[in-house]
Amino acid sequence: MLRSLYSGVSGMKNLQTKMDVVSNNIANVNTTGYKSSRVSFQDMVSQTMSNATAPTNNNGGINGKQIGLGVQTGSIDTSTGAGAPQSTGNPTDLYIGGEGYFVVRNNNGANYYTRDGSFKLDANGSLVNSNGLKVLGYATSGGAQVEGGNPGFNGTASPITVAAQIGGQNYSNNSLAVDENGTVTAKYGSQTYVLGRVQLATFFNPGGLQKMGGNNYAATANSGQAVLGQAGENGSGNIQSGKLEMSNVDLSNEFTEMIIANRAYQANARSITTSDEMLQELINLKR
Repeated sequence: MLRSLYSGVSGMKNLQTKMDVVSNNIANVNTTGYKSSRVSFQDMVSQTMSNATAPTNNNGGINGKQIGLGVQTGSIDTSTGAGAPQSTGNPTDLYIGGEGYFVVRNNNGANYYTRDGSFKLDANGSLVNSNGLKVLGYATSGGAQVEGGNPGFNGTASPITVAAQIGGQNYSNNSLAVDENGTVTAKYGSQTYVLGRVQLATFFNPGGLQKMGGNNYAATANSGQAVLGQAGENGSGNIQSGKLEMSNVDLSNEFTEMIIANRAYQANARSITTSDEMLQELINLKR
């Protein structure tokens, strides 16, 4: 009798976990670049009442008898599918049309990865995200070069910075542009200069990335190390300027999962009350 009580409790506890995940997905339906999560359940260890026996010349085989002891959370997976692009008209808003991630760096020198391309220039000319983390890219070899040639890029990434002056000419406000290859250009006087190229990262198992808050992810032992490169390499995809990636949360699916979780929670609660009623009948045998 107690087995049914504890099985019902385990069901209620794990369905609450499912509701926590569903609620978080719904809360982030408008979060830029958010990746939804899902819960998978597994049965817990079963109590074996009798083992299976093999068939003999005279008798057939007999299956084992087991009673399950409830449910447990098997995994909470991240859906890494791309969200739809949303046009913003802001040239520093960037959308990745592939599997890549932008690489950003905090003040401690740690790198994080994000699909949130809502970038802007700070007072020092650094391209940063909403939390002030600096966007990494490859600087042009030998410094900024006039657009139109075939500039090379250094192999070591560093924060993308827009200088206040080049060649004695001041930076023209709002002239920063990023093309589909991630090449960053800006105007100084009448000349357009190539300043660098945005770095993108891909992962063998992006579902293994750890959410760090602020739309940022960190690499883990199961995501694999970041494969760094430029737009279009390693399946990272091209960059679209003036767009942001929307959340990939499907509200119709989330509300359906909410209903399923709610009904399953009620059913588990009913199994507990029914078991309690049976125990009450047992106690009432001696009056």
